[in-house]
Amino acid sequence: MKKVSKNVKETREIAKIFLKKISNSARKQGASVVGLSGDLGTGKTVFTQAVGKYLGVKNKITSPTFVIMKKYPIPEQAQCGAGPLKNTNYKFLFHLDAYRLKDKKELLHLGWEEIINNKNYLVFIEWPENVFGAMPTTANFVYISHHKNGHRNFELK
Repeated sequence: MKKVSKNVKETREIAKIFLKKISNSARKQGASVVGLSGDLGTGKTVFTQAVGKYLGVKNKITSPTFVIMKKYPIPEQAQCGAGPLKNTNYKFLFHLDAYRLKDKKELLHLGWEEIINNKNYLVFIEWPENVFGAMPTTANFVYISHHKNGHRNFELK
């Protein structure tokens, strides 16, 4: 699915559509993992913030560039499927930034295997191409690029 966003409000709508899509699809095991690709400043963190807001995350979601990984609790009402989401069972949103990582081994030191094997986790990882070998085969991807007039192109896979 391809979409163009003219502003943050439209990015939030795209994030909502994407979240519904991945939340309502059957997961047999493991976390829902999403790779966010795009140049610096395309809106990867803004997209993650939109997802967090939609799930009711109370904490401010900021870029994990310097700490590499942040973990946010998802309120109970989102876990039990209140509103438009069907029983997501997500208990935590993980936001990782692999920009400074050199390979997948560095990701493994953060407990990556435990994270991706927990079906109660929703994981967004920026710069997944830097650790591509560690991405699960079931991962979804969001490709964001600059468009004219400051707009953004979104390709959701």
